[in-house]
Amino acid sequence: MSLDGDTAHHSLCALLAEADRLSTIHCATPGETVAVVEYLLAICFASGTCPSSDEEWRTWIIEERDLGQASDWLAGQPDDAWDLFHPEVPLGQNVMLAPCFRESGTGTAQLVIEHAGDYNQHFDHRHLERDDPLPAAEAFRAMLTQHVYAPYGRARMSGRELGPTVTNLAAGRLTGRIRVVALGRTLGETLRLNLYPPDGPGEPLNTSWTSGGVERRNFTEKARPRAPRSSADLHSALGRSILLRPSRGPDGGIVVDRVLIGAGEVLDLDVERHLQDAVLIRALNGLEKPLWPSPTRALWRDAHALYGAVKDDRTGLYARLRSLPYERKGRGAPYQMWAVGLLTNKALPMAWTQGTYPYAPGMAGHLFRASRRGSDIAEYVASSLKRAAVVASEIAYPAARAADDSGQSARFDARWKFWPFAAQPFYELLDEVIEEGLVDGDDPVSRPLVDYARVLVVSARTQLSHCLDSLPPNHRGHRARARAQQRFEDDMDSVKSPAEIRGGIAYD
Repeated sequence: MSLDGDTAHHSLCALLAEADRLSTIHCATPGETVAVVEYLLAICFASGTCPSSDEEWRTWIIEERDLGQASDWLAGQPDDAWDLFHPEVPLGQNVMLAPCFRESGTGTAQLVIEHAGDYNQHFDHRHLERDDPLPAAEAFRAMLTQHVYAPYGRARMSGRELGPTVTNLAAGRLTGRIRVVALGRTLGETLRLNLYPPDGPGEPLNTSWTSGGVERRNFTEKARPRAPRSSADLHSALGRSILLRPSRGPDGGIVVDRVLIGAGEVLDLDVERHLQDAVLIRALNGLEKPLWPSPTRALWRDAHALYGAVKDDRTGLYARLRSLPYERKGRGAPYQMWAVGLLTNKALPMAWTQGTYPYAPGMAGHLFRASRRGSDIAEYVASSLKRAAVVASEIAYPAARAADDSGQSARFDARWKFWPFAAQPFYELLDEVIEEGLVDGDDPVSRPLVDYARVLVVSARTQLSHCLDSLPPNHRGHRARARAQQRFEDDMDSVKSPAEIRGGIAYD
């Protein structure tokens, strides 16, 4: 996508050569966009287009270092190494699957994560045998997405040729955690922000399973995870064995009409070296793990974890972001932190979750306070809606069985309306804190937080009223409505409520 908002197709070489004249990459899904960014980073590392130290990284950002070296390196690579349909070393694929293709190859639905379901009958009704060819470029991007985000499960192929463990699909290296990409105003700035001093020498990329001199796993025994040899190796790792069959489309263009997917590489990842963007939080069992996507908790409710990482981390992406000079270039945040995760139900991919959070150098502490207090305020209002629903249910249905209590109160519970609404005011809160920082550097948070709390309370009050409309129009129903609404108002006026709800300031 150009700086003017126009979209056009570009080759990998052109993306790198024109990176500072393009605003971003526009793909079908957030996961596909992340996968393409990962691949561009791998090319930069393989070509030596990366800073050698954190100090040089800052220089690259400030001076807007050109990425043309990576484009020139890629243009000079042998054509055979970058041929998606090469008969011996197809790009990003495992040609060892070829003997299994006739028996086990499927339609292209298996290649696209959003279509793949459980690799049997797909949740969007795209069956494995559906005749739905993909243009070669789309198939390439879908393959990259599989390599990094594919969930665990079982492959739909026999292990007779390669070994039984070819059917054991391990989760991709970004599956099960939130991947954070720092975004700049151009694609070039985005790539520079996410480059880092490389881990290991500039080893070649993983262009094919049977090339590059890598001693890869076999499929006769359980996979033994291998440590990435370098940053280029890490960002181009082949998380799946994939083979694509080319064909001619109706217009004469090359398409992919059949695919085969089996187990790929399993990496031994070190959190500090290989997960530099990971936001570590403490799970209920007391262990630290990277922030993960949740089907029940919206991502923005944990945005304070990202800002906390910028504020406190001593190494990695967030420490580098904190080290950027405090400099204003127009209004708004100069950078964004884009968080992306794949929601799955065991082996079944369900949906992408994402959020974009503004960042301005020097404001990590303010943004941490705003996001944490904003999340706490929303949590408190939501809990008050739940308590009001319980009061309404107990009065309206005093003889209800204990087993029916949750179902009866659910009809009056406005949280299902409140949480989707609360997201936009939260994002506006962060933007306003950035703007306030231009004027009031001492405390750009307190006033926006009070305004944010007011918006949430007014909305919650209205949503509760709508949910209580289902009460019967009799004395008991009127009493239940009045008591539930009063319970909500009492919670809002309570000294236990967040200070911002009462128009005050919380001093942490």
